[in-house]
Amino acid sequence: MDEKTNGASGADLYWIPLGAGDDIVRVSGKLYEALKGRLEHRSPMDLYHSALVITHPGGRFIIESAPIPNLRGSERGVVAEGPVGLRWLGRFRLFRYEIRSWRGGFIPDLKYAVASPLRVTTDVERARRLIELAPHVPTPVWGRDELRTGDMWNSNSLISWLLSGAGIETDQLQPPAGGRAPGWDAGLIVARRQMAELEGSAADPAFPRSSSGLAANEADRDGRIR
Repeated sequence: MDEKTNGASGADLYWIPLGAGDDIVRVSGKLYEALKGRLEHRSPMDLYHSALVITHPGGRFIIESAPIPNLRGSERGVVAEGPVGLRWLGRFRLFRYEIRSWRGGFIPDLKYAVASPLRVTTDVERARRLIELAPHVPTPVWGRDELRTGDMWNSNSLISWLLSGAGIETDQLQPPAGGRAPGWDAGLIVARRQMAELEGSAADPAFPRSSSGLAANEADRDGRIR
């Protein structure tokens, strides 16, 4: 599978096996899932991370979360960064992740995607909103549950938060059979919390709403409405 879409405006979701093209990540992921499965008294499952490819009149964008390979983030459309593992470790580049909203960019391991792409919207405005929201996604510590959702925050949280925030239906979106996407629920829970806060602030002109979902000026890094 390559990185092609049908060319029409919209957004496509890709499920990429964790560690595709990276043996260290793949093996560590399998060890993690084996331990997690044992603790939960179930068989290990295949782990996936997710990414978006968006096409609209303003161009073609990829949105994903990834390690920081160097300090030239502007070349990769980096719009935000966050710490990995422990907040204090974020002072070191090796322990930070970046969020890319990269016009004309590429995802190196997209060719390994399974049961993909999934067209999640053909609406131009929702596709545009995904791009607008990307710089405003919460950036808690990767791999931890700082936002108290019951799930870790990671690359899947980014994608599910964006989809929910843009007003795109997520109930039917599931990883390929036999797999799971840790962090997916965390993004949905945080986005729904933010929208619930908006409902409580509906009469306040400081909280302008889009017709559905979050607007770009409504989200903040700590997972709250600002």
